[in-house]
Amino acid sequence: MPPPPPPPPPPPPLCLPFGRSKKPRRLTYSEKSAAESFTSQRSSINRLERADSYSPTATLTSHAEKLEFTTDTESYNVDNEAREVTPRGVLRRASTKTARGNVTNAVPIPIPPPANDRPANSNPITRKFTSYGYGWGIGRKAKDKEREREIETAQDRQASLDLTRNTSQDSRPPIYQSPRHSENSRRAKGSSGATRYANPLPPASGSGNHTRSNTFKSSTTQSSARRPGLYPSDSSSTLVGSALERKVSDVDPVKEKIDTAGRLDALRELMKKDTLDYYVIPTEDAHGSEYIAINDKRREWISGFTGSAGQAIVSKTTAYLITDSRYWLQAGDQLDRNWVLISAGAVDGPKDWVDWLSDRVRDARIGIDARMISHEKAMQLNSLLQAKNSKLIYPPQNLVDLIWREKPSRSREPVFVQPYDFTGKEASAKLAELRSWIRQQVPSVPSYSKAEPKPSQMQVATLISSLSSIAYLLNLRGDDIPFNPVFHSYLFVGLDRAVLFIETSKVSTEVDEYLQSIGVQKREYNDLWTFLRKKEWGEGKVIISPQTSYAISLMLTSFRYTLLPSHIDDLKAVKNEIELEGLRRAYVRDGAAYVKWLAWLEYKLGQGYDITEYEAAWRLTEYRRQNKYYMGLAYENISASGPNAALPHYSPRKSTARMIDRETPYLNDSGGQYRDGTCDTTRTVHFGRPTDEQCTAFTRVLQGHIAIDSAIFPEGTTGLQLDVLARKALWQDGLNYMHGTGHGFGSFLNVHEGPQSFSSSVPLVPGHVITNEPGFYNEGQWGMRIESALIVKRVKTKGEFNGDVWLGFERLTCVPIQMKMVKDVMLSKEERQWLKSHNRRCLDILEPYLRDDKRAQKWVRREAERGIGLAKTGPGGISIDWD
Repeated sequence: MPPPPPPPPPPPPLCLPFGRSKKPRRLTYSEKSAAESFTSQRSSINRLERADSYSPTATLTSHAEKLEFTTDTESYNVDNEAREVTPRGVLRRASTKTARGNVTNAVPIPIPPPANDRPANSNPITRKFTSYGYGWGIGRKAKDKEREREIETAQDRQASLDLTRNTSQDSRPPIYQSPRHSENSRRAKGSSGATRYANPLPPASGSGNHTRSNTFKSSTTQSSARRPGLYPSDSSSTLVGSALERKVSDVDPVKEKIDTAGRLDALRELMKKDTLDYYVIPTEDAHGSEYIAINDKRREWISGFTGSAGQAIVSKTTAYLITDSRYWLQAGDQLDRNWVLISAGAVDGPKDWVDWLSDRVRDARIGIDARMISHEKAMQLNSLLQAKNSKLIYPPQNLVDLIWREKPSRSREPVFVQPYDFTGKEASAKLAELRSWIRQQVPSVPSYSKAEPKPSQMQVATLISSLSSIAYLLNLRGDDIPFNPVFHSYLFVGLDRAVLFIETSKVSTEVDEYLQSIGVQKREYNDLWTFLRKKEWGEGKVIISPQTSYAISLMLTSFRYTLLPSHIDDLKAVKNEIELEGLRRAYVRDGAAYVKWLAWLEYKLGQGYDITEYEAAWRLTEYRRQNKYYMGLAYENISASGPNAALPHYSPRKSTARMIDRETPYLNDSGGQYRDGTCDTTRTVHFGRPTDEQCTAFTRVLQGHIAIDSAIFPEGTTGLQLDVLARKALWQDGLNYMHGTGHGFGSFLNVHEGPQSFSSSVPLVPGHVITNEPGFYNEGQWGMRIESALIVKRVKTKGEFNGDVWLGFERLTCVPIQMKMVKDVMLSKEERQWLKSHNRRCLDILEPYLRDDKRAQKWVRREAERGIGLAKTGPGGISIDWD
């Protein structure tokens, strides 16, 4: 029997347009480029500023070129003008061998690359050309494929983001660097080397030996271990000039868990001298600041815990750290064996450190620096301790300062004037309004007395210790605290005089003349205590707020002060029309940078690159640097993927950041500080195909976000009363979040500002600004949050019951909300309309700002025009996303 015929040959391989066989790529850099020197004509790379900038290396171009952005030279009042960007590059096909071995000549093709991917004045790009084309990709030799990959890599590097600027030195405003230190303040006491505060802003070169926790280690525990300056995964292939230099210079030291035994032993020796049973080390500084300067990080230095909230309490035998749910995991990881973590707010746990301490002590002496606790908190704690036969003791010196040998000195960064074009109100007018308020306060006369008030009972002045309030009142800004343009000072305002207590080295001749012009005297920072002790203002009482440090109350004594809520907080919270207009402009520019970055990130991930959380945050900061009036970050970048996104206050580190994955949502919460406003934006996006659980949770978060944004309410309504609107949709599925729904924010001031918030009983009024940020966090897996900024405004209603008393919100944030994770069937008709209207509004507003970035234009247009939800799966479970 003859053998059977041979089987037919297999069909040729088929390459479908939506398939990808490429392996994931890593964003790489050139070792030679990273090692080159970066000399330029800009003022100083040690200042994170908008300075003259050039592309001083051949990293991506053949010649050093001066690069300029249109936003650097545009006037303030023409932001909405469309600007054309003339393409300068020419794409060429270079000589290459054809399939027959012949050589073809380079053929110029006048197709410019996208504006955002092209360095200005760069050399023409060359690309291999074959007369046969690539067809189905059948039969190519291995060496040809390798050659194509090399070309592709070269083109990716050529398609770079121009991150240098040229700004006129004459027109540039005073620089706010957040954070850095002047030459006078860089050297720590007893230290032999310069020190610098490390932060998520792209830092300058020459960083010191302190850790990224922004504090200083003692000489006995300091580690010399260093992380490499740049990792193979870094996205430096699209960085040029000073941007690449900042990245190379960002040295991230190995963060080791310090052994605090020696520090605690030294502290306990000092406690014995004052016969103390406990010593409390608060997080706050002498001004009650949320963010504190590096020299005030006493709790961090003694414990090793770097979180922004928490109190350290040291007893004779044990050390305790009390912090809330935001930092339980972080504290558990950072504390060594000498510390016990107390979870405030846990089930059956203490409410806070005051609750824990007052319930624990009996017949005890508790020491604390009176400057580091507010009058309000000290009075509350004293009343609780009296019932336990215990009391607070106030040593004359801070005990941690006595053992912190390398404690850095106080910043001496210069202050500068914030002009009327940004404040909308002169400082002299603000002072006059404050003095009018002082005169309106009733004298401190006993209720039973019918006699005329004595001069000693009259309200004659106020003492202000809040740094943001001083900056607001005097229209001054500084650089003493990371991310906050404030300066260490106290301000005494009397009916006929005002005294600013400040390090005089911070005050330039120009600022000194400005202070004199508004009737403000200048004295040294520490002269405050002499001023209070001698009662230099004469007779009468001084008004202080409950948040003033208790040391001031003790110095004044109860006969010389009156306790009243801060009037400046109320003035500062209600923005005038110039401040509101500045915020509108700032949020548009910040939104444009955010959209450019989102388009870049999606594009790179779609190409198969692996990008870390740290890399993504870094790149967003570089986009923001291009913006007009950029002065730094408003707070530390929150860039989180996977389980890290389930931590509401997570911030990535270069050495430990995880790759952004395609299976879980990616959350970015960040914002810029601009001369005309402080920005705070959060968006959550997905770069793969989200699960049903993720889509359900995201839709519930979005519904809460829409409910707050769309709310109409009468005058007198508080944020706390509206809070339930953000949670109602989540509660329907048994979901919730443990942080506040939103907070006030400043006009080139602190990102967290009161008294209004969605956790406050203060009524919302027109001119208040507030964030709207519901979220959900699936612990250990993923998290999501959507945050937009709002202005409280008057609205017209159909019924107008009780007249013109109805309020609503105007949305400032101009960043589209990704609709991939939204379940259309869960939304109401009004919610669908809101979502589409918001994304369409973002397109209309941002499009003129994206003329130089075709990729971002395409991205924002797609988000505005696409449908809600995921594309349905086809036969065999195949899903295709044509984005």
